[in-house]
Formats: sequence, structure tokens, C-alpha cells
Amino acid sequence: MINKNQILHQLKSVNYPGFNRDIVSFGMVKEILIDHKTITIMLSISSQNEEKKAQLIQEIDKTIVADGFEIKIKVLDRPVETKEVDTSNKHQNVEGNITKIIAVASGKGGVGKSTIALNLAAALTSNGHKTGLLDLDIYGPSLPLTMGIQGNPEVDENQKIIPLEKHNLKLMSFGFISGNKAPVVWRGPLVAKMTEQFFKDVNWGNLDFLILDLPPGTGDVQLTLSQKIPLDGAIIVTTPNDIALTDVRKGADMFKKVDTELLGVIENMSYMEISGEAPGNKNSNIVINGQKVTTNEDGKFNLKFELFKHGGGQTESTRLDIPLLAEVPYSHKLMESIDNGEPIVFYDKESPISQIFLQLAKKIASL
Repeated sequence: MINKNQILHQLKSVNYPGFNRDIVSFGMVKEILIDHKTITIMLSISSQNEEKKAQLIQEIDKTIVADGFEIKIKVLDRPVETKEVDTSNKHQNVEGNITKIIAVASGKGGVGKSTIALNLAAALTSNGHKTGLLDLDIYGPSLPLTMGIQGNPEVDENQKIIPLEKHNLKLMSFGFISGNKAPVVWRGPLVAKMTEQFFKDVNWGNLDFLILDLPPGTGDVQLTLSQKIPLDGAIIVTTPNDIALTDVRKGADMFKKVDTELLGVIENMSYMEISGEAPGNKNSNIVINGQKVTTNEDGKFNLKFELFKHGGGQTESTRLDIPLLAEVPYSHKLMESIDNGEPIVFYDKESPISQIFLQLAKKIASL
């Protein structure tokens, strides 16, 4: 005689359409009723996508093997929740014991925000803090590539997702669930729902810091965070050019409107350090791109070349009355570490670029 556990075991092989996660671990199976020769499976699905619901029902019907039984699948109506979420205690909305939750944001894409968030989290870990990194860019998750991890997270006995871990840094990304291959085409409400689930359904355990890598802009994810999660602060990442700085003002103003403290500005790609040699120009002055450079007795020189302009991050931090936390140079070693899935802080602690992030982590820990 077939029983509920046998049906539940079969349902664990059914993934929700578009995900690598099964409907049991998602908490969608609410009840299984066996009455004479009828098996009724009751589902609770928050999505309003009727096509996916139909696809899921068809998949369940094909999966369940129960000879002599009629299979009925019912989708329960979920009332719209209008009650405001109490954000006075973050532990009501986040699974785990987390001391500080800090968002790393940018007003526009392309300023290296994810690189900054990753290396800040790595530096906090390297400095001895229990740290987690949550990649909240649903449309373009980068963490599987930047940390060199392609695995799927497991689920504990309470049906909570267990973050992946590397170098003692806990990691979670939509890319670990979706496979990071197919493009994601979702509307805002579904993105907001997934964002909220990353807090409620991921067991972070005990953390000193949870670093959030937000998608660029001021859209649904940021709004969901401000409503559901009491952030301890936000960091704005920018480059020194005027276009990026204009968008920083929008992002910073948005956080102020939702009463999230701005911890400071990080200017990325502030400059590039160039080393070279000018044969026949020993102990002399040469001009490179209008800048006077002095060579040594071997004709070698070092040049600090500003890719954009000088002082944009400082100007903006002064306007916002918040600290300029760091000026991070463009670094070939940093770029290689990201491409190789190994944050530079973990394998070359003494390098100048690692020291910048380690000092940044100390500043964040002291705030």
C-alpha cells in the first residue's frame, strides 16, 4: 500500500520550472491526501504564471507512479499579504544569527561593484570575521564565476538552503540555483520574491557580516530590501567619471529616503600604476601623456596614470557627508584573480591591491 512518504519521495525529483531545485525543498507541497483509490496533492505556489503552473502539474502527473490510484493535483489560492513586515528584529526576516548586514551598491553597471563586494567579503574573512556573501543580481549573477564554484547548494533537515563555502567564506547566488547559463527574463515582483527568499530560506548560521552584492540601480531588489530587511548600512561604489557620479547621487539619495545609513563611498579604477623602461633616458625626465616622469639610473620608471579624472569619489563623498573608504586602482592582478575564481586576498595577502582591501575591511569592522 502506497503511503505519503513514498509520494513525497517521488515529488523530490520534480523541479520547479526554470530552477534546479525541487518543489519539496521549495515548500510548495502543502498536503498529500490518500483516500481509497485517490491521491490528492495540494500545492501552494506564489507565482501567478499560469503556464508554469500547468507545466508543473503535467510534470507531477508524469512522475508519480501509483498503480491503481487516481492522481489529483490542486493548487491552493494564496491570499495577498498586506500586513507590513516588522523590521525591528532582523532575525525575524533572516535565517541565521547575523551581526551586521551591509549592502554594496552602485547607481549604474560597469563600475566593478561585484569585484569590490567579493574582495571586501574575502578581506573580512581573512581578517578573522565570520562572513557571508550574497549575490543578489538575479539577471546577471557573477559569483559562480568569480569564486570558481559551479555546484548546487544542499538543503538541511528544515528545508533551508545551505550556502556553499570556500576559504571559510559562505556564498549564495541565484547562479548556483539556475545554473548560470540560461538568461533570466522575469518581471519585478518575481525578482523581489526571490530576493526575499534568499533571506528567509537560506540558513546562514552565525555570521559577523553578511555582504550583499546588489544589482545596479534603484529597482525592485533595493525596494524589497528596504521594506523587509533592516540593513546596517550601505556602501556606494563608483568610478571617478561624471556619468557614474551622477548615478551615485541617485543611489545614495534612495538609501537615505528609506533610512539606510550610508557608510561611505569606494572609488574603483581610480588610477593605474604603470612600470616601464626608457632606454637612453637614465636619470632624466620624460613626458608621458602630458605628465612628467623621472627615470632611475637604469632608465626605469613608475607612473600613476589616472584613467578618468582625479578626485571624483572624494568630491561625491564630501557632498554626501560620508567617508571616502578607499581608492582602488585598476589592477591586472585583480582582474586575473577574478577570472580565475580566486580572490587575490586569499593567495597574495602582501600585494598592494590586497592591502587596500584588508585595510578597507578593518574600516568596515570598526564602523
